[in-house]
Amino acid sequence: MSRAVWASQEPTYRQASPALIEAAAKRAQARPSGNWFAFAASAHVRRDRPFGTRVAGRELVAWRDRRGGLVVGPGQCPHLGAPLARGRVVCDALVCRWHGLAVDASGGTGWEPLPGHDDGVLVWVRLDGPGTETPLPRPVLGARPAPAGSVAAVTTLTGVCEPGDIVANRLDPWHGAWFHPYSFARLDVVSAPAMDATAEDDRFVVDVTFRVGPRLGVPVRAEFRCPDPRTVTMRIVSGEGAGSVVETHATPLGPGPDGRPRTAVLEATIATSGRTGFALARRAAPVLRPLMRRAASRLWRDDLAYAERRYALRESRSEWGHT
Repeated sequence: MSRAVWASQEPTYRQASPALIEAAAKRAQARPSGNWFAFAASAHVRRDRPFGTRVAGRELVAWRDRRGGLVVGPGQCPHLGAPLARGRVVCDALVCRWHGLAVDASGGTGWEPLPGHDDGVLVWVRLDGPGTETPLPRPVLGARPAPAGSVAAVTTLTGVCEPGDIVANRLDPWHGAWFHPYSFARLDVVSAPAMDATAEDDRFVVDVTFRVGPRLGVPVRAEFRCPDPRTVTMRIVSGEGAGSVVETHATPLGPGPDGRPRTAVLEATIATSGRTGFALARRAAPVLRPLMRRAASRLWRDDLAYAERRYALRESRSEWGHT
């Protein structure tokens, strides 16, 4: 690529209609999730120690049994409320460090497991209390590359905003080359959904060049869709790495100490390629994954500022409306 001057790009504010972005986000929020929430990378839930987190204000704990099966449930010990995430996994049970109460997938001690799902990249929990939808047996997922022919990495960051702010950020592809010039160049939104788009046509199609160096880039065509109300999936439809996907999942954690909402961004990058040399890349996956996570973290440090700003402005307008 020729050396680009950031300010010489064609402005995109005319195409980036706030009403269009808002309409796309509202259509996403109307889609079913079956009350499923992604809460961690599959690799972060292990057999040798518990994993603690919060989802929708509920304290949770997760671990694996000896066969690798996922167990997830309330994070408070039913005895005196101790944090089970500080317990110890013994065989298939999680033993509380306060008084030795053991809980496992069978329940029956005042502690009952919650429905969980491991898709091989992310782990999910179904919360039918905070969720207001008809429960589904599995999370709603878009198409992914086959595990045997791909490399996956998951990045997690937390922002002061709501899930809808994360989704709206991803449904604004026009900001890419302006806000992330270190990663994207020559971005052109080929098509955007109509204000009343049907489910089949509800997608953004983008031609973009991914930067891999100051003068070197990889041009691709990608589409953005929302399979559920808290997920945006980008899939490369043509060009290098066709079939690769980036899933952005926005999981509400609950209020922080300041009373404002916290949302976790779990971004799963699942890369594939039809090139024969990609088999060598897959062997180097332990080296590639940290690089993939670093690239995603850099993008989301900026994009969380976008999402947090969106939330702050909305709250500010709401406060002014009550004065």
